[in-house]
Amino acid sequence: MKEFSRIRTGKQGEEIAVLHLRKLGYRILERNYRCPLGEIDIVAKDGKAIVFVEVKSRKTEGFGEPEQAVGKAKQRKMSLLSLYYLAQNRHTQKDARFDVVAVKMLPSGTEVKLIRNAFDLAVG
Repeated sequence: MKEFSRIRTGKQGEEIAVLHLRKLGYRILERNYRCPLGEIDIVAKDGKAIVFVEVKSRKTEGFGEPEQAVGKAKQRKMSLLSLYYLAQNRHTQKDARFDVVAVKMLPSGTEVKLIRNAFDLAVG
């Protein structure tokens, strides 16, 4: 049951993130982009930049800030996924960046925080 609740929280967070990004002028290209290496929550266009977005959602404050869950391993994984996406879609690395959307869905209300350029390409 906890797994279902975690998945539902993640999906709700992604919906909120998409709405937030659209309000800011992002154009959503892909949601839950899957490839042999894994999945990217959101691929979007912000101006000329291709943006790879990781969404982290929380319904409680007991586990720290949502964005703290995007550690070095997740950054490496997203970097590899982004390189795969760029190669498959004929984009260059110079046009890309990584954003994180942190969503808190608390009894007191929903908070959304966008962290642009959250980290640099992390491969190697």
